[in-house]
Amino acid sequence: MEESPAQRRLKAVHCHLVDTSNDPDSPSPIQHNLTSSHFVHSEAYSVVLPEKLHTGKWNVYRSAHSPLKLVSRFRDHPEIGTLHDNFIHAVETFRHLKYLGTRIRVDGTVGEYKWMTYGEASTAREAIGSGLRYHGLSKGVCVGLYFINRPEWMIVDHACSAYSYISVPLYDTLGPDAVKYVVNHADIQAIFCVPETLNPLLNFISEIPSVQLIVVVGGIDEQLPSTSRVKLISYLKLLSQGHSSLQPFCPPKPDDIATICYTSGTTGTPKGVVLTHGNLISSVAGFTVKNKFYPSDIYISYLPLAHIYDRTNQIVVAYYGVAVGFYQGDNLKLMDDLAVLKPTIFCSVPRLYNRIYAGIKNAVDTSGTLRQRLFTAAYNSKKQAIMNGMWDRLVFNKMKEKLGGQVRFMVSAASPLSPDVMDFLKVCFGCRILEGYGLTETSGMTSGIDEGDDLTGHVGSPSPACEVKLVDVPEMNYTSEDQPYPRGEICVRGPNVFQGYYKDEVQTREVFDDDGWLHTGDVGLWLPGGRLKIIDRKKNIFKLAQGEYVATEKIENAYAKCKFVAQCFIYGDSLKSCLVAVVAVDPDVLKGWAASEGIKFENLEQLCNDPRARSAVLNDMNEVGKEGQLRGFEFAKAVTLVPEPFSMENGLLTPTLKIKRPQAKEYFAKAISNMYSELSNSDTTMQNTSRM
Repeated sequence: MEESPAQRRLKAVHCHLVDTSNDPDSPSPIQHNLTSSHFVHSEAYSVVLPEKLHTGKWNVYRSAHSPLKLVSRFRDHPEIGTLHDNFIHAVETFRHLKYLGTRIRVDGTVGEYKWMTYGEASTAREAIGSGLRYHGLSKGVCVGLYFINRPEWMIVDHACSAYSYISVPLYDTLGPDAVKYVVNHADIQAIFCVPETLNPLLNFISEIPSVQLIVVVGGIDEQLPSTSRVKLISYLKLLSQGHSSLQPFCPPKPDDIATICYTSGTTGTPKGVVLTHGNLISSVAGFTVKNKFYPSDIYISYLPLAHIYDRTNQIVVAYYGVAVGFYQGDNLKLMDDLAVLKPTIFCSVPRLYNRIYAGIKNAVDTSGTLRQRLFTAAYNSKKQAIMNGMWDRLVFNKMKEKLGGQVRFMVSAASPLSPDVMDFLKVCFGCRILEGYGLTETSGMTSGIDEGDDLTGHVGSPSPACEVKLVDVPEMNYTSEDQPYPRGEICVRGPNVFQGYYKDEVQTREVFDDDGWLHTGDVGLWLPGGRLKIIDRKKNIFKLAQGEYVATEKIENAYAKCKFVAQCFIYGDSLKSCLVAVVAVDPDVLKGWAASEGIKFENLEQLCNDPRARSAVLNDMNEVGKEGQLRGFEFAKAVTLVPEPFSMENGLLTPTLKIKRPQAKEYFAKAISNMYSELSNSDTTMQNTSRM
């Protein structure tokens, strides 16, 4: 008898199941798909499942830690469904342990870290929440936070969760216009700021009519300016008012909005990413399946709390009762803060890790032949895992002291970390280093390297809180059938995925398909073992090493006003911190400039290769960039001049005269490599000169 379609589907599923009747401790009944997974220590990091049984296509990857059900709650505490629940758990479990620490004294001086316990933070958050109720703020309104990391930031955020307010981080890296836009777009009714950010607010106070209350952290009431438009009080006064009129909590539900995080944006206005309590809890719960912290741990908070990276870190450390020490607020003094705090958990971005790498390498290279040989021997020995503690005592402990000497867990995110730097950090610091990938839209982590996985150059397996698939990008020649590795746009689905962009149905529909998959715009491939590697960006938007988003077309349009530029191709490497440019020159303008400078040349190609010509074009591009109000990281730091225009004939333009970026990247690969090499050599020369 012929099998029915349903029987065939059931049979297909059973083919991927393992008989666990004789093995009650088997972690998963799902058999690893040998066609797309590689055994590492007899176990793959991901499992592959069919998106739809009737298609027969096995293309959905989930964490091997939770293949049958996506994680939405903490396994040890499933009763925690909101950020308020999470902090209640922390206070009840770790009430007398230190929680929030700062070196800044009331008089502005800096000393040892002074700590607030979990219990004390709980009391403060109840007073701040009650103070907001005292001033008439009702449940569900938006509250802005307009200051850098410090204990009060977390107190206000906890108060928002406890009283069902929606926290909206504000940051001024994009200028006051962006802050004004976010305040109006989110209808923010109360803003917490510091004296430094109060003045910009007051400059456009008449243009933000929704704001009723401004609370100045670190402000003194007698010294605050008077204003009739809004109530303006100090943080301490609000704290006192709340203590005098305590209100019962107004706990949120998991589906309630916890925060609206406005992305730094790339083109146009910032987008408000709507995240619920359930989104954030599922994200950190997925993280805890593969990573454990302890109350004895210490975490340093210096990454912007306005971004999702440190925001989700704070939820994780509260769950585990970790102590959080804040930096002084000055990145140049971060190393001093690390030496005093001695954190055990250190999270950063590739830009800082690259600096640490370059600093150590430069110190070794200039330390003399004997020390250089000692370091090389120690490094190679430890990298091959054939050493004992001797090398740590002789060589590496001094390097560990750069981060305080106690770090046991390091995280890198925001953009890809070079495999060379990853290996270097592992050897020098002797601890686990987790590289992860995520977006604000996925509440932080989408994937992360599993413990015990020593392969570098990838971002690990999917978080247990989501599933990932790759979708073909035919215009870039990426398909799921590519060999040896499937490639395509990274799509994510799960309880950690955001609800949509605030008041923006059009852009929300652009990133979600009918089956609920979030299309990230990033292009990845699956390495053996179900590890994800980021290889490209579908749209012409990407991150530099420091995590800044760059929109290439915007920059190219700005440079198009440069008199020397006929066409411009901007390239950025996410392992680097700057941009480079390839310019097809206007031959008449360049030749005219050469004549005016008395520069002789045989042909246009020779002139394009003249360093004086490159310098003149780059200087003019800089002036045009300033006029176009490009931000610092948007300026090209090096330029290559080419005499041949970009065209359809040489494969660099589409029929609509747009640059074919993958083809241009390949076509100018040597020039791009040479520019980055020159920039690197220039940086090294400057470092050596500064040491003389």
